[in-house]
Amino acid sequence: MDFPQRPTRVDIDLSALRHNLQQVRNFCSVGQGVMAVVKADAYGHGAVAISRVLEEEAVEQFAVASLEEGIELRDAGIKRPILVFGGCYPGQEAEFLHQSLVAAVFSLSDLQRLKQFGEENGTSIPIHLKCDTGMSRVGFLPDEIPCLIDLLKGAAGVEVVGLMSHLACADDTGSTVTRQQIKIFRKILQQLNAAGIHPPSIHLSNSAGLAAWDVPECTLVRSGIVLYGGYPSSEFESRLVLQPVMTFSTRIAQLRTLKAGQGISYGHTYTTQRPTRLATLPVGYADGYNRLLSNAGEVLIRGARAPVVGRVCMDWILVDVTDIDNAEVGDRVVLFGTDGEQSISAEEWGEKLDTINYEVFCRVGPRVPRYFV
Repeated sequence: MDFPQRPTRVDIDLSALRHNLQQVRNFCSVGQGVMAVVKADAYGHGAVAISRVLEEEAVEQFAVASLEEGIELRDAGIKRPILVFGGCYPGQEAEFLHQSLVAAVFSLSDLQRLKQFGEENGTSIPIHLKCDTGMSRVGFLPDEIPCLIDLLKGAAGVEVVGLMSHLACADDTGSTVTRQQIKIFRKILQQLNAAGIHPPSIHLSNSAGLAAWDVPECTLVRSGIVLYGGYPSSEFESRLVLQPVMTFSTRIAQLRTLKAGQGISYGHTYTTQRPTRLATLPVGYADGYNRLLSNAGEVLIRGARAPVVGRVCMDWILVDVTDIDNAEVGDRVVLFGTDGEQSISAEEWGEKLDTINYEVFCRVGPRVPRYFV
């Protein structure tokens, strides 16, 4: 592209990414490796660039959600093992082998299909067995393990290279649910070992589990949100020292002064109470600036907070800058990130939107360019 883009942008701080990876490694036991979760375009941060840095930093494995996400990383030159959480759908078997991707398997029917494909083609498809220990989403239930073991006995078409499960309440450090899940996971691992099945990759702990729950049997920890500088919950702010990786920003496109009593934006949900200096910003809900921030969001301009007024539009938002001295067209506006001594975090957005920082990151749209620094 040989012309300047509009000023709405995302900056990705790769030094912060490296810092957060070291925080993860500080919690790893001796012999535990890191599986970096880079699904959903690395939570909106740019999967290819993020994965290249993490591979340089020698993370042991990557995890994505789909075959397509795995292919994107392989096409970008990523060499480390890649686990596809979403599994291998019928008809994808040959591509999994061609791309050297590993499938998570969570049903007996899928296991039988992959086993048959491998046997008919004289090969073994590498898989991670996903067990449902209490998430109640996908996975082999505890009472299915004997049937699972019977299917695997003497199987030539698949190679079990991993065992995994997922914690439902790991961000609650007092959770009895998590204790029970760990107990069930250990029992399943024991059953597999007793049957002569010894998966080299064993993983249960997500970002919250990593910092709050000790499962020494695991050879990998799955790190997602903490790599990007997001806390699993407020409980973890005292356990981890993270640096935000993403800054979402734009610039003032227009300034105008309105009289008192003037309605603003769609529906006139806000009316000026005084002569108001209004800044128009070229960002909207199509970019990931959530419409629920209408009359509720704040931005940073010249190191000070300014309120969003009126409804968030598809491509624009309006901000009251009456109390910000010398605001000018072209001034940088931080939507979330840091400006001077002031910060607006993804967690703050999450509280206002009744959601989590994961969604805040993922909702920053693909039309917003990412710049890696």
